[in-house]
Amino acid sequence: MARTVLIVDDHPGFRASARRMLEAGGFEVAGEVADGASARRVNRQLHPDVILLDVQLPDADGIELAGELSGTDGHPSVVLCSSRTAEELGAGLDSSGALGFVPKDELTVASVVELLP
Repeated sequence: MARTVLIVDDHPGFRASARRMLEAGGFEVAGEVADGASARRVNRQLHPDVILLDVQLPDADGIELAGELSGTDGHPSVVLCSSRTAEELGAGLDSSGALGFVPKDELTVASVVELLP
């Protein structure tokens, strides 16, 4: 059975690219949302195995949201992503509750899989 993924990013083009890549790599994309409020709601509805979460959302700080989502029932594995580098984002990444961080321009199936338990 394929791992299910929820993609959370406010850029439709990135969501489409990430969906194609993840599905080609054997993941099942359970849903896509553009903001933190929708991420919370859809996470509760779908219980994905993995959440690919943008750091900068229109209504939420993705680093803070990662801690919230990774502590919910079902405990999805959260992977943060951003067009910014880890150095630019700072120490908050380490305490976010996410399994790790992947820059958007380096996102591959392998980069996600290597972070998962």
